[in-house]
Amino acid sequence: MDRRGLVATAAASALAACAPLGRLAPPASGFVRRSGTSFARDGAPYRPVGANMWYAAWLGADAPYGDRARLRRELDRLAAIGIDNLRIMASGEEGPLRNSIKPGFTRPDGSPNEVLFAGLDFAMTEIARRGMTAVLVLSNFWEWSGGLQTLLWRSRGRYMDMNDPAQPWPAFADSTAEFYADRRARGFFAEHLERVATRTNTITGTPYARDPAVFAWQLANEPRPGGSDAAIARNAEAYHDWIDASAARLRQLAPDHLVSLGQEGTHAANGQEPVALRAHRDIDYLTAHIWPLVWGWAKGSDLAGTWSNVETRTRAYLDAHARLASTLGKPLVVEEFGFPRDGEAYSPLASAVWRQRFYRLIHGAVEDSWRSGGPIAGSAFWAWNGEARAAHPDARFRDGDNLQPGGYMGDPPHEPQGWFGIFDTDVALLGDIRAHAARRCLGLSGGALAACRA
Repeated sequence: MDRRGLVATAAASALAACAPLGRLAPPASGFVRRSGTSFARDGAPYRPVGANMWYAAWLGADAPYGDRARLRRELDRLAAIGIDNLRIMASGEEGPLRNSIKPGFTRPDGSPNEVLFAGLDFAMTEIARRGMTAVLVLSNFWEWSGGLQTLLWRSRGRYMDMNDPAQPWPAFADSTAEFYADRRARGFFAEHLERVATRTNTITGTPYARDPAVFAWQLANEPRPGGSDAAIARNAEAYHDWIDASAARLRQLAPDHLVSLGQEGTHAANGQEPVALRAHRDIDYLTAHIWPLVWGWAKGSDLAGTWSNVETRTRAYLDAHARLASTLGKPLVVEEFGFPRDGEAYSPLASAVWRQRFYRLIHGAVEDSWRSGGPIAGSAFWAWNGEARAAHPDARFRDGDNLQPGGYMGDPPHEPQGWFGIFDTDVALLGDIRAHAARRCLGLSGGALAACRA
């Protein structure tokens, strides 16, 4: 059997394991609320079991790069394994950065791309139809969707590319963090925030600010105050001011919704806990992102040999952030976690034994918190690839790939396609995720247990 046949057979097995597809949950009528270190919705405990699917609005667009039928299929697959929360991009800034996604929600001159906004409308409509909620991300610290560096370029006329050999790390992070003190760049961000938060869904007629399918507005993906300690110290005041001002405006525009920051946690501030604590003063819940390979805890060519270090440091990171969440009396969501396939392979045919072990480590920590009433309220893996497949043997995205069937996947276009994303043929992983979702009522009793199971 050739590769295409193997993939098709595996896909059929995965679909059978997750059947039935297409069943829609009744839309919930209530908003997600925070109560101490927990969430609730419609009077029941709400423990999000989520996935990152940044490209949902792109698939939802009525455009050559869109694929509404695929979006429905992917949402059905996710619903079938118990996923009830998606983290999606509600932003994308077109500009000159080498790796930024095109098209974006805003064009290089800052004007809105209504086609992509309508794609977001379609995605939110389909998410709501399945009883899911969404975290709407309003910008990005990193270059792959344009992000804050592009807003700085619109303000100043100059920019820096990530991974530029002439300007090695932490130059990009230090440069991007200048955004927080740039009033004009912040104004561009505020315009986009206003545009999305005051938008009315063109399909349902529901204002976004009144849509209970919005779990939270998120200021940005992984906003850091800088890369070097000197930049973090220099930018901390402006960083916190941007967070406070943006959160306050969102509460005015959408008072029924939660507001999140999207920070990686203490890693975003080189381990400085006071910076992370202050950043969440006016934010509803804390987030933690965990990337053992990217952070140097794991070695892709020796996952077995570095596993002990991965396990020790992951547990310590989770414990530290649970402590910070308890200090603030707020929930914690592990909203990004990723691990490579065995041998750091990209193909969906490659084994993923160590990835599965890593997922079980994260899920176990979340379940322990559910069981004990701790602050870790939920999680979301990075990321959902679904039926998408790399178009080229080198697994690199090329211009025009987004116009092909299955063009977008959870691994952003600047990364190897298949690096961290979960495919629809990852039967063992899908089973583990489904089992984890089925345990979301752990530790509850009485009416809370009955409501959770309903």
